[in-house]
Amino acid sequence: MDTQPLYQRLADYYRRAIQSGALAPAQRMPSVRTMVRTHHVSLTTALQVCRRLEDDGLVEARPRSGYFVRPPAGPRLAPVPDPDIRRPIDVANYVGIHDRVANFITRSESQDCKTNFALAAAPPSSYPHAALRQAMTRALRMNSAVLAGRAPAHGHPQFRTVLARRALDCGISANADDLLVTHGCIEALNLALRAVARPGDTIAVESPTYFGLLQIIESLGLRALEIPTSPQRGISIEALELALRTQPGIRAVVVVPNLQNPLGCIMSDEDKQRLLQLCTSQQIALIEDDTYGALGDDGPSLAIKHWDRKGDVIYCASLHKTLAPAMRLGWTMGGRWHERMAMFKFAQSRPNEPLAQIAVAEYMSTKAYDRHLARLRQQLRQQRAHVAEAVARHFPAGTRLAPPAGGMLLWLELPEGTPGMTVFERALEAGIRVAPGAMFSNSSRYDHFLRLSCTEPAVPETEAAIRALGEIVAACAP
Repeated sequence: MDTQPLYQRLADYYRRAIQSGALAPAQRMPSVRTMVRTHHVSLTTALQVCRRLEDDGLVEARPRSGYFVRPPAGPRLAPVPDPDIRRPIDVANYVGIHDRVANFITRSESQDCKTNFALAAAPPSSYPHAALRQAMTRALRMNSAVLAGRAPAHGHPQFRTVLARRALDCGISANADDLLVTHGCIEALNLALRAVARPGDTIAVESPTYFGLLQIIESLGLRALEIPTSPQRGISIEALELALRTQPGIRAVVVVPNLQNPLGCIMSDEDKQRLLQLCTSQQIALIEDDTYGALGDDGPSLAIKHWDRKGDVIYCASLHKTLAPAMRLGWTMGGRWHERMAMFKFAQSRPNEPLAQIAVAEYMSTKAYDRHLARLRQQLRQQRAHVAEAVARHFPAGTRLAPPAGGMLLWLELPEGTPGMTVFERALEAGIRVAPGAMFSNSSRYDHFLRLSCTEPAVPETEAAIRALGEIVAACAP
């Protein structure tokens, strides 16, 4: 007697059909309702079959279209190599990134866009906008005076309480009073840097790093010292130790330990602890950006803040990538700089409006939020795999890629000598947006790199755009 569950036996049946070619690559699978009628099973069993095949990488779900057989795994690219930490670290600098970002935005918006691989946010259909709209309506009905009342100074207590409870997912034990609500993670980082440094001070950052951070540093009159960062392991602690011995005036280190932007790397727990111990011993602030942390394939990783016992870590995060991009809801746990950051927050922007915080707090306190995150992680995993496989098929020899274990970004090294800005410009002319590597550093070290966002659905149009982009890269390669 077969002891396998019924859904497993049916999954094996369709697996054999895919492996034999009876169900061809890119062919649509029988619908869930067709499976119900054909095999006389329940809707739940039919869905379990599809999800098992999806977990095994044999089929993929396409929005409003059903399940399709995935193409066989294509060629694999060599990973982006680790940086050479023996190379001298560049002198700290802070000029030029504003002009570069302004030029990127102006050029991007001047061309019609058919496919956007530059935007690091999922499309609106990936977020629970209907549930959030209902939560917003209920929040306004139950708090009718909220629009005319005073906004709570540090953020709405209900929202901060939910955030503190959710922080347990990444190993942080906190209470509502430890949190300060901000206008996205960008304001949280801005407040953190204002609290720990003065104009002329040096801030150690990962290299490459998010251009928005470089903009903040430049705006505050600070100097960015770029520390070599591995696409596999994160910031080089050895290179940072050397910099702390040889470069005067370093006041803080800013890192994205979980799914770093643009590399997508996740630091090991051992390295996270080593980094904290180094910063504590040198009495410099450690500023942690955990914007992408909830999007790991296996769920959230531990934050560095988990090991912080003295308030030496300033933790910054937001819901911009995970739940509601347009709401610009972020927060920070400032540790021993909490009160100073709260003072700067009041002087700089005043408290956030409370209605959105109440609505989001209601939604985040339910299991619906967990289900949404699980769906989003699965969707991003499939889309990353689709983009990575297409790049391997269509980009020229010499392209390198280190696939991350979560998030929505891929960091590509183009063949040596390929001008990334020329690729960016020619791609724009073809209606394709990409983020050139030159955006992620004040040096020229990443001029032959691209960051690709994997938020476009896995449809033939996306494949065609990657094919066209690969032809552009090949034409620009030396």
